[in-house]
Amino acid sequence: METTVIVNHALRALLYEVTVNPKPGLVDPLSAGPHPDMNAFMFIDSALSLEPYFKACASAGATYTADDLTGLFQKIRSVGVEAERTMFAATNGVNTHKGAVFSLGILVTAAAYHAQQPAQTLTAIVQAMLKGLTANDFSGLDTKDPATLTAGEREYLTYGIKGIRGEAEAGYPTVMTVALPALQRSHGTINQRLLDTLMAIVQATVDTNLVKRARDPHVVDWVHEQAQRYFELGGSRTEAGMAFLRELNQIFVTRHYSLGGSADLLILTIFLGLEMQLLA
Repeated sequence: METTVIVNHALRALLYEVTVNPKPGLVDPLSAGPHPDMNAFMFIDSALSLEPYFKACASAGATYTADDLTGLFQKIRSVGVEAERTMFAATNGVNTHKGAVFSLGILVTAAAYHAQQPAQTLTAIVQAMLKGLTANDFSGLDTKDPATLTAGEREYLTYGIKGIRGEAEAGYPTVMTVALPALQRSHGTINQRLLDTLMAIVQATVDTNLVKRARDPHVVDWVHEQAQRYFELGGSRTEAGMAFLRELNQIFVTRHYSLGGSADLLILTIFLGLEMQLLA
């Protein structure tokens, strides 16, 4: 697959995700959810600002020839730091796509590498790229100044939650074994299919963004129950299911809960769905 197509799929994934509605605890064209400093237009500006970054990731993956794929990850990680600055410039300092810069950058790079090395699976390529990531990034945390810890580092120390680093290092198993199968079996419009896929992700994951907002890991059990209830009501293809999502969003707004981690996994699922022509 040409790198231009891969980059196109990455940008479409970002734009599709923000368009899907109604998403509880997330920004969409109908609601900013618990994010009063954001709106859908900001996400569009943010997504488009990342095009040069995805081009660099795709180029790196398409031209990498060394056997050690951790070097490929290091090659794009420094580019990702600059991409974050570009994103913040486009949004006046608001974090719209920091998670996607990390994870979608990895998958774009891996997809481009896979195009030149099709004998290896995408999962194996990602695992090889990120070997040792969690151990390296989380080493020595207990000696760091608590005031300088990131949310992900704090959750790892407090709850043992590895978050997106652990998901990435494992080759994004939630995307591969939960979200993509959910997308494949989904029916209806693209919006309906992606809502059902999002809620399948919510039902199966520990959303670290939600844990951070709630300051309580038990919120995960609660949100899993909400996702189950949504599917019991028939999901996106029933009025009861859609009404439930709108009501759930109001709860999220009131409690200041966010599902940012689940949104990032949906972006990755959309990207791979486009790569696999599941959303054609």
